[in-house]
Amino acid sequence: MTSELTRLTAHDLLDGYRKGEFSPVDATRAVLARVEETEPALNAFVRVDAEGALAQAEASTRRWRRGEPQGLLDGVPVTVKDLLLQRGVPNLRGSRTVRADRSADEDAPAVARLREHGAVFVGRTTTPEFGWKGVTDSPLTGITRNPYDPSRTAGGSSGGSAAAVAVGAGPLSLGTDGGGSVRIPAAFCGIFALKPTYGRVPAYPASAFGTLAHVGPMTRSAADAALMMDVLSGPDVRDWSASAPAPGSLRDALRDGVRGLRVAYSPTLGGQVAVRPGVAARVREAVTRLAGLGAYVEEVDPDFTDPVAAFHVLWFSGAARNTQHLSLAQRELMDPGLREICAQGARYSALDYLAAVDTRMALGRRMGLLHSTYDVLLTPTLPVTAFEAGVEVPRGSGLRRWTGWTPFTYPFNMTQQPAGTVPVGLDQGLPVGLQVVAARHRDDLVLRVAHAVSGATGTTWPVLA
Repeated sequence: MTSELTRLTAHDLLDGYRKGEFSPVDATRAVLARVEETEPALNAFVRVDAEGALAQAEASTRRWRRGEPQGLLDGVPVTVKDLLLQRGVPNLRGSRTVRADRSADEDAPAVARLREHGAVFVGRTTTPEFGWKGVTDSPLTGITRNPYDPSRTAGGSSGGSAAAVAVGAGPLSLGTDGGGSVRIPAAFCGIFALKPTYGRVPAYPASAFGTLAHVGPMTRSAADAALMMDVLSGPDVRDWSASAPAPGSLRDALRDGVRGLRVAYSPTLGGQVAVRPGVAARVREAVTRLAGLGAYVEEVDPDFTDPVAAFHVLWFSGAARNTQHLSLAQRELMDPGLREICAQGARYSALDYLAAVDTRMALGRRMGLLHSTYDVLLTPTLPVTAFEAGVEVPRGSGLRRWTGWTPFTYPFNMTQQPAGTVPVGLDQGLPVGLQVVAARHRDDLVLRVAHAVSGATGTTWPVLA
């Protein structure tokens, strides 16, 4: 029973609690045992709070026995990326420049919503320093590894969360995404993740990366992500840029299926991206299955040039701002790659930044026009599968920065659109992700399509499962 519980979704756990088949304590003990089995091989955790998690699970068990669950996630084990404030624990952010003896005195909005709904907090997951890159290694915590092949990267920057969910160390995790940071590791680790429409999930404190940065769920299924979104999208007065609450429940949208949806499929963004053949094949197979479910699929070039130069201005400037307060001695403790982009970001002028904003607005207009014809855009999430752990770019690729191998993800941070990744099989034993993008505020369409795709492709399990 213990190992079986770690493979259950949040929906499965809640159904079991409701029927009295097992309790939140049973589920939490199973998850903690799973953490012991997989750590430190994966190195997905900064901190595990077994005592606190069991105390929360015991309180949840008592509520379920009384027939009075506290909320939508009462008793479900969750993990939180170590970039988000969590009351009573340090927020180390993968950096040796952050004091480990200072604990947060408040929760970030998304963490507060999870707590209000009775979630059980198992631990904090790893991130590269300040979440700056698309793989997860840092001077503070070392290398986080892929559960399908520990010699390879879990991706990033929410790599610890993705690895934890993939191996059963809790069915739900809370990540952040400024250029692909929930989608990249989810694709590499074979799980689902959603970058919601900007502002749909309130955030505090405001990110130094500005309105590129989103907070979103990382889960085993689109259905669990919809459930989690119904919790996370609750309002919070600390975020002045948050959207108004969405009407109704995103879980209801999953019942609508995909019949009649207008789908644009872009396998290479109009020939701009070289995609690994096995990745391209798995993605095309999933798109074909979607058409078989009644969607109208057309191969379409979304007609935009790679906005990577503008993204770099926005991203590197944000990194420079994030570390501006650090002394020279502290900077010597930083990831060398982060030091490089901070130095570059500090050299940009206000006019450079505003020119990047112009590029961003033009891209948003272009995608708005596309979505006036098509409900969703489908692409590979990444053009490659997980590569060697401990490097920013694949060896021998000739690439300089992580953005060189993530051309499908960061454009949609610039446009603030909802974008999710759903696993669609394996290429030589490593997971492949399909990305689903919709117009701003149409998170329901991303979840609908992802739910349909996942139902048609089945589930794979990593070697460490």
